[in-house]
Amino acid sequence: MDKASGVEVTVLMPAYNEEKSIGRTVRRVRELYPDFEILVVDDGSTDKTVQEAMDAGANVWPHPYNIGNGAAIKSGLRVAKGEWIVMMDADGQHNPEDIKLLLEHKERYDLVVGARSKKSKTSLHRDLANTFYNKIASYVTKFRIEDLTSGFRLVRRRVVADFIYLLPNTFSYPTTLTMAYLRMGRSLKYVPIVSKKRVGKSKIRLIEDGIRFLLIIFKIATLFSPMRLFLPLSCALFSTGLGYYLYTYVTQSRFTNMSALLFSTSVIIFMIGLVSEQITQMRYDRVK
Repeated sequence: MDKASGVEVTVLMPAYNEEKSIGRTVRRVRELYPDFEILVVDDGSTDKTVQEAMDAGANVWPHPYNIGNGAAIKSGLRVAKGEWIVMMDADGQHNPEDIKLLLEHKERYDLVVGARSKKSKTSLHRDLANTFYNKIASYVTKFRIEDLTSGFRLVRRRVVADFIYLLPNTFSYPTTLTMAYLRMGRSLKYVPIVSKKRVGKSKIRLIEDGIRFLLIIFKIATLFSPMRLFLPLSCALFSTGLGYYLYTYVTQSRFTNMSALLFSTSVIIFMIGLVSEQITQMRYDRVK
């Protein structure tokens, strides 16, 4: 428990134009966990989100204008009073009853994430996209990622403070947080949950935010584990150059410029990977 505030757990909800669901969600959390701080960070809503949240009993931290879902999370992490912070959506997707499932593992794991099961009310195209992201992230982190983009998660305030500067202002903050924790040697636990269909229209844009999620994965990979990307690319170019050289040697009895280009490019990429790995190691040494 945070001795200064007397609050053990903060339930953090980023919200943007969620007047239809925020009040009901806050009231249910309040009923189940009366001792928890409920913190709603309003990201510049133009409807009655702020008033609905306040009437339901939440502490509200407003942004003057819409900055982004990730920016709301960062603001909440900075001002939350609890030692443990539960992040959940304000749109009705996450069941407040499931908060206790995350808290059961708080003493053993640094990050506990609610992984949406097959019974969850999710669309097919998002399920396919999430499966794709999970596969790539699992390769980069060498850990089986079950739900990379889930926004229902539990963190310890003093641990997550080291990662706030990495988080983007957009919906891709869960991706960044998950991969950063894993690459820095922090422990992660997935807990199966069943999410409901959100109230209102989703603010995630499939193509634009999907590309952003993918770029975030590669960004974090190069930031924390660059050789997982550079080495396969270098080997692929070297193998292509070797294969092309063997082909031209057999058919034309010569070494071509294309083979030389592929060989030299593979070496350059490999060396860039080595330098990046050294820079990454220095970052490890500076983090608590």
